[in-house]
Amino acid sequence: MDSQVLINEEQFELIIDRLAHQLLEHHDFTNTDLVGLQPRGIILAHRLKDKLLKLLGVSEIRCGELDVTFHRDDLMMRDKPIAPQENNMNFLVDDRNIILVDDVFFTGRTIRAGLDALLAYGRPKKVELAVLIDRRFRRELPIEPTYIGKQIDSIVDQHVKVEWKEEGGLDRVLLYNSKPE
Repeated sequence: MDSQVLINEEQFELIIDRLAHQLLEHHDFTNTDLVGLQPRGIILAHRLKDKLLKLLGVSEIRCGELDVTFHRDDLMMRDKPIAPQENNMNFLVDDRNIILVDDVFFTGRTIRAGLDALLAYGRPKKVELAVLIDRRFRRELPIEPTYIGKQIDSIVDQHVKVEWKEEGGLDRVLLYNSKPE
C-alpha cells in the first residue's frame, strides 16, 4: 500500500508541544477541561494534559473521554457495525470551557456527534476544538477547529492515519492513496 510520511516522530512531538502552548495562551485550566473523542482523540487529549500539567506545575487538569458512536448520523449506513467505546466523563461541564480533542478533522460530522454527546454532561460556557490534523477541503458542516497541529491538503480518496506509540506504533502521520487495511 502506497503511503507518505506527513509528520515524523520529531515533528510529532514539536506539534503536540506547540498545541499545548497555544492552549496555555488562552486558558489557565482553572475553568477549562479537555475532552477527547473516542477512540484516538483521547490519546491526544491525554498527551496534551500531561504536557499542560508539566508546564503549569499543577497536579490536576480534568480530562474526559467521550464516545460519540450513538450520536453519529452515519450509524446505520455503515457496512460493519461500530463497536461503542466507554465514556469516561466523571465530571459535569456546566458553565465550564471545554476543549474537544480529536486526531483528524475532516468533514466535521464526528465533531457534531461529539457536541451532541457532550450535552449529556451539562451546558458548557464555551466549546473549542483542538485537532492534530486538519484536512481542510472537505467540510460538510460549518465547524472549524480553534487549535490546529497541522493543516494538510488531500483528496477525498486519500486517507490520513495517525499512528501512536500507545497503540504499538511510532508517533507519526501517514497519508495513504487508498484506505489502509
